[in-house]
Amino acid sequence: MKFTLQVQDPHSKARAGLIETDHGVIQTPIFMPVGTAGTVKAVHQRELKEDVKAQIILGNTYHLYLRPGLGIIEKAGGLHAFNGWDRPILTDSGGYQVYSLAGTGRKINEEGVVFKSHIDGGVHTFTPENVMDIQRTIGADIIMAFDECTPYPCEFTYARKSMEMTHRWLTRCCDRFDSTEPKYGHSQTLFPIVQGSVYKDLRKQSAEFIASAGREGNAIGGLSVGEPAEIMYELTEVVCDILPKDKPRYLMGVGTPANILECISLGVDMFDCVMPTRNARNGMIFTTEGIINIRNEKWKDDLSPIDTGLGGYVSTFYSKAYLRHLVKSSEMLGAQIASVHNLTFYLWLVNSAREKIIDGTFASWKREMEKKLNQRL
Repeated sequence: MKFTLQVQDPHSKARAGLIETDHGVIQTPIFMPVGTAGTVKAVHQRELKEDVKAQIILGNTYHLYLRPGLGIIEKAGGLHAFNGWDRPILTDSGGYQVYSLAGTGRKINEEGVVFKSHIDGGVHTFTPENVMDIQRTIGADIIMAFDECTPYPCEFTYARKSMEMTHRWLTRCCDRFDSTEPKYGHSQTLFPIVQGSVYKDLRKQSAEFIASAGREGNAIGGLSVGEPAEIMYELTEVVCDILPKDKPRYLMGVGTPANILECISLGVDMFDCVMPTRNARNGMIFTTEGIINIRNEKWKDDLSPIDTGLGGYVSTFYSKAYLRHLVKSSEMLGAQIASVHNLTFYLWLVNSAREKIIDGTFASWKREMEKKLNQRL
């Protein structure tokens, strides 16, 4: 993988760059649709390419390991061949999913994590070593180090011990990754993850440790787990100021459109979140003029397109009234249209941010966009 920093915004810490992988080039800042189980829910790969214009998507190690399992993925020739996506893929290590299994008998120790499958209750173990092996088999272009995501709120002592263990796990991840080879003829790269909960001194320590690992990109984890947005922004800025400028920075699990614009201005290059698809299935539509709850009565006879300002097939072909009818009727097509639309909006947002960074007008454009992004229509 190669990262090229192209433009630094003169009025903020926002930047535009290029990430080159064997499956294609990614223009940053970028939003990555979440395809947890090998699919972005309710969206065809063709739609991801042609309508959403996604450049990279996510898969999740925990879910893919449990189902369909590594055997069928390896037999297919990796996740790219299995799901038909020929552009870059990033896989999360499963650390966040293990975090979310708290209260189900999950046990964390120095060796790794013992957990029960949410599917059949079977007992499994993740270690830094086998998570690297699993992600080699899945075959993503960018793979994540195994970490512990601390909850919010979290006591300082627990956060410190967890961070230190995550650092020790990273060393083991790097050793295993560097001693193994890709399986499918394309290169892979490993991103470590900054932790430290909401404690600034821990975040600084972690960022310095992660930077010293010398990998090709770095991630910020353990945020957007319930803490106020102001704390997330403060810690993101602290970490971005420490992480190397010549490597991409990935803020995991973030967020709302307003979150994304603010964090772009702080120096983040890569984002992912389930919000555009999850909220779409519940009738929340993000548009270039504000947020629509499509279930509301006011859209019942609004025959105007979903969002003429966005462009794209579903956003201009279907009306708000028709989408409301589908969603209220629990028709599958409603979830499909809303998901494609919201993802298209998210990609439009980061692509527009990139254009504004390059032409030097990002700061003023961001101020105007923020007014619209938080507006309920």
